[in-house]
Amino acid sequence: MIYLDNGATTKQHPAVISEMLEVIEHNYGNPSSLHTLGVQAERIVKKARQSVAKPLKATAAEVYFTSGGTESNNLALSGAYNALRIKGDIITVKTEHKSVLETVKNLGNVIYLDVDKSGVIDTEALQSLVTENTSLVSISHVNNETGAIAPIEQISDIIKRKNAKCLFHVDAVQSYCKLDFPKNSADLVSVSGHKIHGPKGIGALYVKTGIRLKPLIYGGGQEKGIRSGTENTAAIAGLGVASALKFELEHIKSLNALLRNRLRGVIVNSVEGSPYILNISAPGIRSEILLHSLEQRGVIVSSGSACSSNRPGASHVLTAMGLQRDIIESSIRISLSMLNTEKEIIEATDIINEVIPKLKQQLRKR
Repeated sequence: MIYLDNGATTKQHPAVISEMLEVIEHNYGNPSSLHTLGVQAERIVKKARQSVAKPLKATAAEVYFTSGGTESNNLALSGAYNALRIKGDIITVKTEHKSVLETVKNLGNVIYLDVDKSGVIDTEALQSLVTENTSLVSISHVNNETGAIAPIEQISDIIKRKNAKCLFHVDAVQSYCKLDFPKNSADLVSVSGHKIHGPKGIGALYVKTGIRLKPLIYGGGQEKGIRSGTENTAAIAGLGVASALKFELEHIKSLNALLRNRLRGVIVNSVEGSPYILNISAPGIRSEILLHSLEQRGVIVSSGSACSSNRPGASHVLTAMGLQRDIIESSIRISLSMLNTEKEIIEATDIINEVIPKLKQQLRKR
């Protein structure tokens, strides 16, 4: 099997599995307990917090553990907005992850930014939209379907120049550890463990010092009262190990270039964004037909965002980009990881190049 759906989830790294098993077997104490086992567990959580903070160029005190990217986005947006004394407009992008779009529409007045045919936001439009009445801006660093990269540092400068009090949230789930994140560029940053070869069910939220959040979950006051509930020590330890792995960007760039050079008879919907994600279309073949045909040959890809792929309807991301319907309905996402090899990409592209013409021929006969 050639696994090319790493944007949906990644295979856990052996070092992560080893660390988690060690914690499960030997460090099973509650981090809030005062006895030796509790203190040992607390030390594990502290070490992981420091590790998670490093790629964000943050301090450990600014990192709060959650159950994953979706909770981090919910906590960042609802928590920050509901903590404001005066609640103004929220700005986000039409191509954001559903956990952002579904959250903000339940908070207040939302202004949506358009994207161009490459999925890139118009920073001049953003500049005109940010006013003294803007309370919160939420933009993903890397789009989960196309890999389009947002210029986070430039966006931050625009927001803070127009309204220094406006909060800036970044969904960095698809870029954390994989791409450089500019220091002090955001007030809130969401990350997820299972996108970087860590465990599922664990994520984190960076909260810049001084930013107030209203909790979503109340209870024993863990995570400084921001996110109550007994910490999942093993998963936190796994996230800590994953965040310290060596992510070789040049290796991914070479695999992406190999994909682009070898694929035939497809339309590439991804710009030169994150090399981890490549969105392509084979007009005339519905994405689910191509997906399952490739699966039968041992190549695993996605028909868009796995977080919403069970929902009917066209991709909201590609629709916002203004692409033609036949391109949208035939799109698949190929997403890479550090574990993929050049040999796999050569084999996968050979299979894709073989399957697409055969499917088109079969569909023409119907």
